[in-house]
Amino acid sequence: MKKLLALTLTALMCASLSACGGGSNATTSGSDSAVKAGDTASYAKALKGKKVAVVRNLAAGDHTQQFLDGCVSEGKALGFTVDTFVTDGDDARTQEVTAQCIQKGYDGLIISHAQLSYAYNMLKPDIDKGIKVVTFDSMPLKDGDAKGQLLQDITSTAQDDNALASLSLGFMMEEFDMKVLKTFMGPGIPPLDRRNVVYTKLEQEGKIKTVEVIAPSDTANVRGDMTNKTAAILPKYSKGSVDAIWGCYDELAKGVLQSLNDAKRTDIPMYTIDISNDDIQLMLKNKDVWKSTAAVDPKLIGIVDTRLLAKKFLNLETPEYFNLKANLVKTSQLSSDISMTNLITVINGWGDATSKEDSLNEPWMDEVKKINGK
Repeated sequence: MKKLLALTLTALMCASLSACGGGSNATTSGSDSAVKAGDTASYAKALKGKKVAVVRNLAAGDHTQQFLDGCVSEGKALGFTVDTFVTDGDDARTQEVTAQCIQKGYDGLIISHAQLSYAYNMLKPDIDKGIKVVTFDSMPLKDGDAKGQLLQDITSTAQDDNALASLSLGFMMEEFDMKVLKTFMGPGIPPLDRRNVVYTKLEQEGKIKTVEVIAPSDTANVRGDMTNKTAAILPKYSKGSVDAIWGCYDELAKGVLQSLNDAKRTDIPMYTIDISNDDIQLMLKNKDVWKSTAAVDPKLIGIVDTRLLAKKFLNLETPEYFNLKANLVKTSQLSSDISMTNLITVINGWGDATSKEDSLNEPWMDEVKKINGK
């Protein structure tokens, strides 16, 4: 059983890596075509003073702050002026702020967590105006159709959600026959939809049995809503009737964890996706329950998105899609002196901004930073 499962999850992850390599269409049009390849001084001059807006459609938590720090620190090092906007999951506000960026004269946008239903129509006016755009966990597909075409000249970045799901589910399934309480939010949220593809395949193959799905209805208070919903269903499941909880997103999982603690239920282990300093502390405090998470360094995501934007400003080749490498973090690997800044000491390759393959670190970028005194 374990060998068969390992083969299945390996195949899923390989398919994900193949998909990453498929999106390599270049973006080559624009007003910076005079920049000469290899001329670092020209690069630095062309990038100097570029005005960038980062719009993050999630709550202003630890994970969000690290993402924004990555965008701001890398942007300033490359010569940009960077403004950040946090819209707290308010889709109407996200669209309003993005529309205002045209009037405010931004040269580039980094958009995080726009939903399928409006991302294309929201960003098309910016592209038509000549603004360079990179998105994270947003799929600006025409008419919100998952089978449609990506809005031209945009790079859509993501964590490798296929690998995140495969890592978290694979570790979860090492010990159990798998009667699972599943957390989910969607459809229509691109990263969660992608993770759900892996889960659904394993479910269809009979490797997972979902006993119940816990989903929030209050998007303005996801954690609290999940706590209340989990509290309502826990009495239905006696000890031994549920093998594990799968948290497809850490904010959902933290609500579930609160309910488990309130009910003094330590009999159901939890396996999740995404990480922050808050998560690390909760994992250590709840070792008997929170067993692992699969994640990408959020600061590195911000750095990568900013590097892609720099390449667009210079009319260098950029892919349509770019996935960041996922890591599995086991609670047993953590200790009280571990945080997001030194997680690399226990997770090989974590947040490695020096790897060109994983983080688009181009030699000319280092030279531009030297010119800018960074």
